[in-house]
Formats: sequence, C-alpha cells, structure tokens
Amino acid sequence: MKEFTFKTGGAHPEENKITKNSPFVPLTPPVVAVIPLSQHIGAPNTPLVKVGDHVKIGQVIGSANAFVSAPVHATISGEVVAIELRPFPLGTKVQSVIIKNDFKEEWISNLKGIESLESSSKEDLIKNIRDKGIVGMGGATFPTAVKLSPPKDKVIDVIIANGAECEPCLTTDYRVMMEYPEKIINGLLIEMKITEAKHGIVAIETNKKDAAVLLEENVKKRGLDNIEVVLVKTKYPQGGEKQLIKAVLRKEVPAEKLPLEVGAIVQNVGTLKAISEAVFEGKPLIERGVTVSGSAIKKPGNYIIRIGTTVTDIIQQTGGLTKKLRKLIFGGPMMGIAQSTTEVAVTKGTSGILFFGEEVFDMAPQDESPCIRCSRCVDWCPIGLMPLLIDHAWRRDDIKLTETLNATDCIECGVCSYVCPSKRHLTENVRNAKQKILKQRKIETAKQAAFEKIKALKAKKAQEAKEKLDEGKKVNG
Repeated sequence: MKEFTFKTGGAHPEENKITKNSPFVPLTPPVVAVIPLSQHIGAPNTPLVKVGDHVKIGQVIGSANAFVSAPVHATISGEVVAIELRPFPLGTKVQSVIIKNDFKEEWISNLKGIESLESSSKEDLIKNIRDKGIVGMGGATFPTAVKLSPPKDKVIDVIIANGAECEPCLTTDYRVMMEYPEKIINGLLIEMKITEAKHGIVAIETNKKDAAVLLEENVKKRGLDNIEVVLVKTKYPQGGEKQLIKAVLRKEVPAEKLPLEVGAIVQNVGTLKAISEAVFEGKPLIERGVTVSGSAIKKPGNYIIRIGTTVTDIIQQTGGLTKKLRKLIFGGPMMGIAQSTTEVAVTKGTSGILFFGEEVFDMAPQDESPCIRCSRCVDWCPIGLMPLLIDHAWRRDDIKLTETLNATDCIECGVCSYVCPSKRHLTENVRNAKQKILKQRKIETAKQAAFEKIKALKAKKAQEAKEKLDEGKKVNG
C-alpha cells in the first residue's frame, strides 16, 4: 500500500481520539426535532409545510429552486408545532421547522432505490442525490449534486475518497470506514459513473491502517482494478482538499480555484456512504454519525443521531455531564465553532460535538503577547502563506495589503494560532480579512453589474432616440 503526504507545513496536534474503538450506537429519536431549513452552502430553502401539518420521516419540508441548494427532510414523524428562528451551529439563527415526535416512526411510502448502477443514467443519479438532500458531510456542506456537475469544459479524471480525518478527537469517519466499507466503495463507483472518472482513490491516514485494509479487501473482492487504497501520513491538515490532492496526485490546485481545475473531486467517506444509501436504498439524509467526546461528557462515543436533535437531548442520552460545562464545540478543536447554548441542534455538517470543563482555559490561554517574528506560522502554514504579515495588515485595516498577501487562500485550519508562542489570534484575524475581501469583491461586482445595466439602458434609449429622429426625417423628407 503506497504512502503519501504533502510537503509544505502542517502540524501534529495531540490526537485525543478516545472514541476510536467505540462502534456507532443509535440514539433514540428526539421528543422535539429542531430542523434548520438551510444546512448547506447556497440558496436558503423555503418551508413546504405549515404549523399543524403532520409529517412523515423522509418528507421534504424545505426546498429551493436555485441550482446551488439542497432540500431538507423530516427526520421524525409527528406534528409541525412551529416554524421560527432557532440557534444554528455557525453562531447565527436560522429559520427552522419544529416537529413534535409522535414516535410512530412513519416513513413516506415512495422511497425507492435503483435496481442497478449500470442501468441508471448520470442525470437520474444526480437527481437522486439532490432530491435526497446530500451535502458534504466533512463539514463544508456543499451540495453534492452541484459538486458532481462540473462545467462541460472540465474533465474529471479521479475521485478521491477522503478518509484522512486529521482533526483531533473526531472518529466518525474512521467508524464509517470500519463499519460500512462496501457503502463507501458503492458511493465512489456512483461518483465515478456520474463524472466518467477513470480512477478512484481512497486516501486514509496511517493511524487508521486497519480501515485501509478493510477497504482494500472490499476493492479486491469486487475486482475493481480502477480503485486504489493509499495511505497518507498522519499530519494536520492532511484531510484538506488541496493538501490531499498535493499528496496523492502531486498536483497543485491554483489559488482560489477548485479541485476540478486539476481534474479531481474530493469527497468525504461519510458523504459517499450517504450517496450509496440515497441511490441504492432511496434514503434521504435524515441522520448521521457524530463523535461525542471531551472531558465533560459521561459517555463519549460515536452515535447515529437524527438531524434536528439538540445538544440538551444528546447530553441526557449519553449519561449527562461529569463536570461544569465551560466550552461546547461543534466540530473538532482546530476548526470547530464554540457554541453559546445547548439548544443548538445537529445538522448535516455536524461531525463532532465536544464537551470541555475548566481545564480548557489552562489548555488555551486567551492573552496575546507581541509577535516575536519567530516565523513558525509561516513555516507550518500548509498553504504557504505569511499569517503574521496578514495579521499585521488586518490590525492596521490595510485590506488591500491582506489581499496582496493572498489572505483569501487561507483554509482556516488553525495551524498558525496553534503553533504561535505568543498566542496571537492569527486564524481569527486572517479569517476576518478574508471575509472582508470577499465582501468587498461582492460589492464591487454588484456595482459593476449596476453600471453595465445603466450603460446598456442609456445605449438603448440613445438608439431609440436616433431611430425616432431618423423616422422623423423620413416623414418630413
């Protein structure tokens, strides 16, 4: 089995994967499900139900006509008791459908999978994936049907199944690989058929060799000589799309471009499992694997949790807290987002929920010290940026300089803040600079579009006036 890695930067944070050997355990569906209508990058969904409606599991309760979007389904059966703004993992509030569980576990009746991959068209497969609400489950939540519909001038040569799971504490992808290897390969084959990619690669970090062996055995058993299982060095952020492509393909994705520029699509292994279930079983994305871990939770482990289950419910079902909760994180410790309430619910992008007590403040002191120009953030940045210079420019409100320093290339992995001896808020400030640049670009694009519209309108009026004048000359002539 070949072993690869990316060369530039990267770090080795303590893994803390204490749930690695904990198989998935289903949690009881919640008494009340809080289902955000928009759990994806792209256009928000509008509700297709109203208060008082009875819904069944798998029923579409929110959708949008936009190309970049993904529908949302009911994850329990019961009555819609409210449609209102509720806390969302990204720190905002999102319009959500609140369903009271009747515990009848009624599914809609028209769910049906395909008979065979060979007899299905690319168009039908993409429609199936979109209709079932599949999005990237590694955290990015980009609609999968859109990802599998590249422009016609882009040729996809390879699909990479991302089994790196380099984020500390998280083990849900590992358990997916250990417990559902066949579904991962099914999902990979579906994507290869849709994109006409000739090769498939399953990339797994070296600390998960047993999972790599399982997947390789599945590939060999099925005689799939166009799919290869490879190992990638255990290093953070090995699971980043650009780092994974650099490692296994030795290709560099251009700045601010997508993997399709080098003929590749990278897909999380959990997403591939969900694609297999959508296509072969007709199952919408109503639940997902979540790693529940940290020092403050009694029963850390990997759980199958219905989307819309609140953290309050999860705490109750996993034995409660062992100490006072001081920090709640959705995701991992490097890229995750701290939450202000336990009323926030699991979404399609929730790979982990971490509970920490008082010790979190000893682990991560908040006070900054002056930059000592040690260049660790530069040496360890996996993208090859200069975070200290971007940080200095941001603090001076020099947005043009942050753009010149390629702040928009930042993948927000957190390595710079992790290695900084002065505890500078580098990741936060580079992220802020990146968002401001993108916001300004959007404003400039809108201004340019408005200018072109006014210009076209003036030209049209001038042409109409000229034609009217010419007509008048003809009449008088």
